[in-house]
Amino acid sequence: MKAADLSRIVAVVPVRSLTGSKSRLGEPLDAEERASLVLGLLRRTVLAALAARRRSGVVVVSMDDELLDEAASLGAATLLQGTDGLNEGLREAREAANPEATAVLILPADLPDVAASSIDQLAEAAELVAAANPDRPVVALVPDRHGTGTNALLMSPPGVIEFCFGEGSRAAHEAAARRAGAGYVELDGPLAFDLDTPEDLLLADLHGLDHEAGR
Repeated sequence: MKAADLSRIVAVVPVRSLTGSKSRLGEPLDAEERASLVLGLLRRTVLAALAARRRSGVVVVSMDDELLDEAASLGAATLLQGTDGLNEGLREAREAANPEATAVLILPADLPDVAASSIDQLAEAAELVAAANPDRPVVALVPDRHGTGTNALLMSPPGVIEFCFGEGSRAAHEAAARRAGAGYVELDGPLAFDLDTPEDLLLADLHGLDHEAGR
């Protein structure tokens, strides 16, 4: 069992495509508005990750060349996904990040409140767990506000558990961490809010967020 090493955290930002993402927002937003939303959220996420103190790199993985070009223009590394599915794309990105990464942070591009400070807070929580368990891996997670999904996932070493994104992912990631003998911690905070349904879009408006980024 390898111990955690949080000295080189690579943030991986998955985003499917401009046309295929956020399809459940089809009623309040038309295709052009959804594309603007996806692009703006990607910009926000990449810039927050680049500004975080506790990371050594940012990789955006997507099937969409336009999104990858935008990420590259902001200063992120990019990876054109060759497989289908979120977990499969994350595995590709994790492999591409090695051997540079001693830890990976999965940061989906649908978190309107994402900020460098919240990313650093998650890394700091993982470091505290690592310090208390010096011979063990570490998994740190931010669940969605419903307590069932996973909005951010930090793990060291990068392959200590398999990705379990999908229905019930919070519990699946926790169970995988326990099986791996990893120190485990969950955090609440700004990263717990994701943008996935029309109700989420309304809540973003109530927060005063410029969710139609680029305006």
